[in-house]
Amino acid sequence: MNLDGVGVWSSPLRYGDAGAAAEAAAEVDELGFTALWIPDVGGPVLDAVENLLKATTRTVVATGILNMWMHEPHDVAAAHARLTAEHGPRFLLGLGISHAPLIDSTEPGRYRKPLAMTKAFLDGLDSAPQPVPVDSRVLAALGPKMLELAAERSRGAHPYLVTPEHTAIARETLGDGALLAPEQTAIFAADRDEARAVGAGWLAAYLSMPNYANNLRRLGFTDDDFATISDRLFDAVIVWGDEANVLARVEQHRAAGADHVCVQVLRADQREIPLEEWRRLAAALR
Repeated sequence: MNLDGVGVWSSPLRYGDAGAAAEAAAEVDELGFTALWIPDVGGPVLDAVENLLKATTRTVVATGILNMWMHEPHDVAAAHARLTAEHGPRFLLGLGISHAPLIDSTEPGRYRKPLAMTKAFLDGLDSAPQPVPVDSRVLAALGPKMLELAAERSRGAHPYLVTPEHTAIARETLGDGALLAPEQTAIFAADRDEARAVGAGWLAAYLSMPNYANNLRRLGFTDDDFATISDRLFDAVIVWGDEANVLARVEQHRAAGADHVCVQVLRADQREIPLEEWRRLAAALR
């Protein structure tokens, strides 16, 4: 499973039209990105994984993440074994504990003891008739305890909504051997005003989730930054400009210890697949 280089992280490949997603994935396979990452906030995420695996021949397909509250570990292990048998070792199972406001919205009080829940889910993957190998799974880890668990019981960590400064902290916590694959949000824009018109509301929605807000607080951001979506915060989390700006940020993550960086390109209509931006990134990488 090759996880060098740069990948793409895309919500439209998960929640958009399956046929369009397959066509886009086939092109990404040719462009040379090493992984496709898709989210999971409910619904048949494993069906989407299968759709993308069928459309590609080389690219790793990764969940970023599979929501552990919404799946049973033995079912996930069985699906992972089947898809690996059919498509080779190209399914990287990214696991995440999600956020209390999302999980408690349908069942108040359900979200508790996230670290214990993660350990129990990993136990379920290990005890399944066809276990998910440790080197085929990663954890969406932000804080020190989850990062330590990622190093102990998975291939490594997939931190989301982070900065190169966080990548350096994560690498120190993980140690040298674990995979570190941060997500980096990007907006192709001529200036900050154009970028903020696309990304400020998107970022504000994520900051309503305590795990992300608390992680950014550990990096020195404050409630004032969150309330206004300060330029300092916006520029730290979202890289904007052209492909050169995006690749410069990718290199900052690499210098801080990342092995693989997955770039999430935002458009004004976030339902659109950003193929043109992916083509520009791929050309710049070459």
